[in-house]
Amino acid sequence: MPSPAHATLAALFHDRPTLAVELLCDAFDIGLPRDTLVTVSPADMREIPALGGELETVLPPGRHEPTHGVLVELQQAACEDDRQRWARRAATLWLRLNRPVVVLVLAPDGEVATWASRPIVTSMPGYVVHPLAVGPDQLPPLADPAQAADRLELAVLSVMAHGADRSVARAFLTALSKVEEERGARYLEYAYHLSPVEVRRALEESMSSDAWPMHSPFAREHFLRGRAAGVAEGKARALLTVLRARGVTLTDDALSAITSCTDQEQLDEWAHRAATALRVEELFA
Repeated sequence: MPSPAHATLAALFHDRPTLAVELLCDAFDIGLPRDTLVTVSPADMREIPALGGELETVLPPGRHEPTHGVLVELQQAACEDDRQRWARRAATLWLRLNRPVVVLVLAPDGEVATWASRPIVTSMPGYVVHPLAVGPDQLPPLADPAQAADRLELAVLSVMAHGADRSVARAFLTALSKVEEERGARYLEYAYHLSPVEVRRALEESMSSDAWPMHSPFAREHFLRGRAAGVAEGKARALLTVLRARGVTLTDDALSAITSCTDQEQLDEWAHRAATALRVEELFA
């Protein structure tokens, strides 16, 4: 089951199929056609889809045979194993499409974006991948509510990269009040799930003030549900970090159980057991 962040990433690109092309054009002056096929990375970073399997794809408007492909990855921390998986997934997409493939990495942190943009040298002789990373330096901080309302998807990414700046967070929340309420609440959840902890706190503080223009029960409930899911995701990620640091081998079933769990008390119990567990089975005993 996809984590909230990966599910959000897929939903964001489904809402605006041309978003990847626009980012590449704006940040790197790459003129990709609008019919470029966009593929969002699997929720499980270890997963390499087989040629006959399914990928989370965003079908662009227009032609049915895309001339290019873009593989979208979300990266919040440096991990060299992840970069190798990007290369293998890019090769899978290239073999399926028989078209050029670009690896687009979204990184909330500038240092992670710089790391992610380095060439990936693989074990396949001559196969080197050159990812294009979009981080704070490539994403403009949108502090104008009118601009944010016009390009909500870009505003979500601006919050992800610059939301610790209160003017960016306030402009985004004000922009949400200018759109249909259900859509605004949905985009608030997108920004919350994709953002690092300090940005989530900035959003919470801005929403707690009397200046926040969306006070309806629906919007608040939608946000609180998103915040709870975000807390559970953070606990699951911390649990996995402890297990890997202790050298505990994770089975696919165990990984799925942990990443899909939304019960915070259960995650806390598993974290307590992880401190002494030698095998993953001890977690679920």
